Order: sequence, then C-alpha cells, then structure tokens
Amino acid sequence: MKKLKERWGISSNFQLIIIFIVFGITGSSSVYVAKPFLELIHLNRAHFGENFLWGGLLYYSLRIILIFPFYQVLLISYGWIFGQFKFFWSFEKKMLKRMGFKRFLKD
Repeated sequence: MKKLKERWGISSNFQLIIIFIVFGITGSSSVYVAKPFLELIHLNRAHFGENFLWGGLLYYSLRIILIFPFYQVLLISYGWIFGQFKFFWSFEKKMLKRMGFKRFLKD
C-alpha cells in the first residue's frame, strides 16, 4: 500500500479507500449504463438478429465500445462527488495521453 500511495501521490489510507471505491462504482456503473443507452437510441439486442456469431457479437462489441466513454465521464463525475477530482483528473489525463489523445489535452 505504501508504494501505491507514493506512486499516486496520496497521503492517507482513507483517501486510498475512497479511490478504490470510486474505481469500483465507476466500472459497475459504466457497464450498467451502456445497455439502457443502446435501448434509448433504439438498438436493443433484438435488432441484431438471432445468430450469436454476427448478431450477438456485433451487439456486445458495440456495448463494450460504448463502455469506454461512459467510464471516462463517470470516473471524473464520481471523483468529484467523492472529493477526489484532482486525483482523477490527473489520472484521466495521463491515461488519455497514453492512448494517443495527447493533442486534445492541455497541460
């Protein structure tokens, strides 16, 4: 735990617990939100056919692709709600830079 706290630049175990809680809630929420969003835009599972190889694979691939942007937004939102916005904003910028979105972010 000590190495993780040093690496992330945090000082207390309480802050570390809050960060773990935010990561857990964000992951679960982003998976949960993707399905209703697809239904909102009228792309439910029935629109992709019965064949799992093409219909199911396409539907679940689209759902997984949608999870990524939801995760990014929810991570910042929950971080703000739990009082850890600064940590999660720097974490988010670092992650997006590594993924090739550096030109969209200011330092």
